[in-house]
Amino acid sequence: MRNERAAGDSRHARTGKDGAFYNKDGVMLATVEQFSSNVNFSNAKYNTLGDAQEHETANTFSVSLTMSQIVIEDDAFIEELMKALETQVMPVWDFQGSLLGRNGSEERVIYRDCIPSGQVDIQNVSVGDVIKRNWNFFVNRAPKLQTLLSIDRQ
Repeated sequence: MRNERAAGDSRHARTGKDGAFYNKDGVMLATVEQFSSNVNFSNAKYNTLGDAQEHETANTFSVSLTMSQIVIEDDAFIEELMKALETQVMPVWDFQGSLLGRNGSEERVIYRDCIPSGQVDIQNVSVGDVIKRNWNFFVNRAPKLQTLLSIDRQ
């Protein structure tokens, strides 16, 4: 075999049970079923005289964060959102995403100045399904990588 590290070390593969989502105070948001963060790059295109190829240069990026929350009881998030709808002063939240490695290492990313963006579920009810509330956020500060996952090489 030429590439002995092609598959990595599958013993260290992680699943959702190894992830967690926290508020800014480090309190786990235990009813969050899933979360994801994404970065979207918008580059500026240009071409120069004498060159038929189009080029791009880095321009802007945006970060979004989504989570699906299982509705067990009303909580601070929905209370703050409903108050914001009444007062028209939107809430701003900070979050922490975490993934625990098999060897105790952790990948932790901090998301600051998150505001509701796009569609947010107030109530989302259907027969025969667990009731969930989907949240979409725009992250107004660049995510901060606190720690990285690692594996022990033998």
